[in-house]
Amino acid sequence: MAQIEVKVPQLSESVAEATLLVWHKKVGETVGRDENLIDVETDKVVLELPAPGAGTITQIIKGDGSTVVAGEVIAIIDTEGSAKVSPMEVSSLPVQPEAPAAAAAAPAPASKAGVAMPAAAKILADNAMSALDVAGSGKDGRVTKGDVLGAIAAPGAAKPAVAAPAPAPAKAPLQQVAAPGAAGLGERPEERVPMSRLRARIAERLVMSQSTNAILTTFNEVNMQPVIDLRNKYKDKFEKEHGVKLGFMSFFVKAAVAALKKYPVINASVDGNDIVYHGYFDIGIAVGSPRGLVVPILRNADQMSIAEIEKRIGEFGAKAKEGKLTLDDLTGGTFSISNGGIFGSMLSTPIINPPQSAILGVHATKDRAVVEDGVVVVRPMNYLAMSYDHRIIDGREAVLGLVAMKETLEDPARLLLDL
Repeated sequence: MAQIEVKVPQLSESVAEATLLVWHKKVGETVGRDENLIDVETDKVVLELPAPGAGTITQIIKGDGSTVVAGEVIAIIDTEGSAKVSPMEVSSLPVQPEAPAAAAAAPAPASKAGVAMPAAAKILADNAMSALDVAGSGKDGRVTKGDVLGAIAAPGAAKPAVAAPAPAPAKAPLQQVAAPGAAGLGERPEERVPMSRLRARIAERLVMSQSTNAILTTFNEVNMQPVIDLRNKYKDKFEKEHGVKLGFMSFFVKAAVAALKKYPVINASVDGNDIVYHGYFDIGIAVGSPRGLVVPILRNADQMSIAEIEKRIGEFGAKAKEGKLTLDDLTGGTFSISNGGIFGSMLSTPIINPPQSAILGVHATKDRAVVEDGVVVVRPMNYLAMSYDHRIIDGREAVLGLVAMKETLEDPARLLLDL
């Protein structure tokens, strides 16, 4: 019998461990080479773990939700198909084996029905659902990501059967809590779910940023009419020529790069008692995903055309939605842009993404009354906010840097003349 080990792939230097999400195969099932066996979640990305060879899974050593490290063996594959599956190996399945109908009627004392895995809990929360609404196929009845996605795709699917009515859901994650002094307000349900690795990492980095940086924010307003006119004039030809729509983010990226060239300290970072000036412009673009906020990097943005920027941002958005961003996509960056305007934000004070020293916040463009040459006119205005680390960036550089971005957006021809 020839066996091969399924091992956790190499993680990045900054990632010590990962979590196994959902096994896509069971013990006894055959797999093809490079077929995805399980999704592995780190604090940055979700990785697919392909089968190292074709064969039959004879043992699953680590089940759904297990914490693992790089190189750890999590399953065994028999490449000749001659192995027998032992009862012990079957018990390692992330999915419970089928039980006789009579036994199914009796409640299992160790059942975890109504308990969602971390990735599943996130999707449930996003869709205002409870783990009790979904039939769990994971170990001990746990609700997996696949169960939730299946329930959302088929909302009419049957819910898990209950053997006998219970007076109170004592083991459900929903806890009926009456707040002190809140008599007469009725039941107040709460649900406790663990943070995903990504969410925990985001929380850690944001707290670290605020505790280690001297963050200050400067604001300015920009008349977006010139960019809107330029976009409206060329958007059809642009899409026909480049195969991608002309958006606004590429203009913000170009304006940011122009300002960073004029004021290099905004593109710098702190390393101990040293200031590191970067001779390149890697711009992070904050993107919302089902797993949380991620910041993929536009590398050498100063060398990219507007079409290349739009294509890359589109790719990032699609990969973030599908959970396909790689560690390389998210590593590095010298300056970031966060676009809260797509959600309707008017103003915000963005938090710096360490080890960077500044971040630009872009907001919703709205028609507003402004004064030009003593006359009140209506213009499509956008409020820009730039948070910066006051340890190395003085107010002068920060304000002038934001003004440079404003001037470029209000007169895009500056980009052609390098002004």
